[in-house]
Amino acid sequence: MAYISPVLSAISGAVKKASVALTRDFNELEHLQNSVHGDNGFAARSLQKVSGVLQNELAKFKPDYAFVISSQGTIPANGNCFLISPIDGYANFAHGNAGFSISVAMMENHVVSACVVFAPIYDEMFFAERGNGAFKEGFRNLERIRVASQKQPEKALIGANSDIFAKALQISKNVLVSGSVAHDLAYVAAGKLDAVVAQNVAPAELAAGMLLVKEAGGYIFSLGQTDVRSEDLHKVLFGGSILATNEALKQKIADKMAK
Repeated sequence: MAYISPVLSAISGAVKKASVALTRDFNELEHLQNSVHGDNGFAARSLQKVSGVLQNELAKFKPDYAFVISSQGTIPANGNCFLISPIDGYANFAHGNAGFSISVAMMENHVVSACVVFAPIYDEMFFAERGNGAFKEGFRNLERIRVASQKQPEKALIGANSDIFAKALQISKNVLVSGSVAHDLAYVAAGKLDAVVAQNVAPAELAAGMLLVKEAGGYIFSLGQTDVRSEDLHKVLFGGSILATNEALKQKIADKMAK
């Protein structure tokens, strides 16, 4: 895909427009007194602004599609909707830390068909469309991304959320808790992380990153799954328990996580 398709152009345009005010708010948060970080209405208002811009812009593109925002909203009967995490890594944002992202996935007929994950402070934007591969926005054009080739779990760099951190340490001592599962999954797709394990994650926080990993040649399973010969993406998406990694690591990590 040497160009951004009309679908991805519409989604990325909405995300970039939402990120303008978000970046401005983040710069202001950085200068607030430490005593009010994470305990003020400023971050909450930023969240609402981002959510509002995304919904307004995406509604211009798909006016009949529903919205599932973070943990709020349900998938409509026809399966056509946008799953949005306006500030994925909200605690980071509220404390003036850069580890947050905007995550948007488009679902059609109950299948995630396109997505964008954007980390505005890092200026990293990741795209994927079902069947067309995963890409990162480069200086001049889109750069194809692929999962890493790590084969040894004990040497893997693993992203985890706090719910599963202790168990992840049984696989490798190289475990990161970034605070944004969407961004972590984008990093698996880009080969910057070898795996992600996470529990209790809302569908809107998983959908975009899952498609990125799949289109980058990766695999996705439920935590605790012992038979990794096949995936059940619907179960993972709505179960909120995820293992995302490459071909070489999938069985090894699954076995360890199942113990």
